[in-house]
Amino acid sequence: MSGMSGRSAVEVVRRWRGPGDVVITTMGTARDWMAGPMTPLDVVLVPSSMGQATSLGLGIALAQPTRRVVVLNGDGSLLMNLGSLVTIAAAGADNLVVVVFANGVYEITGAQPVPGVGVVDWVAMAGAAGIRSAERIETLEAWEREAPRVLAGPGPTLVSLTIEPEAALAGVGPRSPGPAAARGRALREALTGG
Repeated sequence: MSGMSGRSAVEVVRRWRGPGDVVITTMGTARDWMAGPMTPLDVVLVPSSMGQATSLGLGIALAQPTRRVVVLNGDGSLLMNLGSLVTIAAAGADNLVVVVFANGVYEITGAQPVPGVGVVDWVAMAGAAGIRSAERIETLEAWEREAPRVLAGPGPTLVSLTIEPEAALAGVGPRSPGPAAARGRALREALTGG
């Protein structure tokens, strides 16, 4: 096992994100992202619909082609919207990075096993969908070393991080950072400059 926690993996993204990058989080990644400083370009999908982060990320990436869009998504969430990988590949959004936090459990609902644990190969899945830039990173040290390249490189990109489930976080979900309408307005203003 890698010993990489979701929280430590999120902090690496926070360190290497660009000032104009949009970061989309959901479920466990949203909880961990909200533990640090936030900007109007942070899209926290809480309350969220599992599986929708990649589709939203693609939409923003297409609408804002000069901005990097980074989606921090769980493996269970991505399983609920596998078709988005084909759509991402077909759209060719070269400014989109999907980071899969592959911990093998639905952490915030009680750590139930994700179907296909040990079977789903996210790199192969992305390749089969047509995403040419896909890789697996299994340790925090490797993620710290490779994140600048992954987050700045041409996309669309999918990186699968091997994350250790944390028993203490089972069933601990994120709380909404505020009214969705107000957060949506703040995002729109940040994206359009007014």
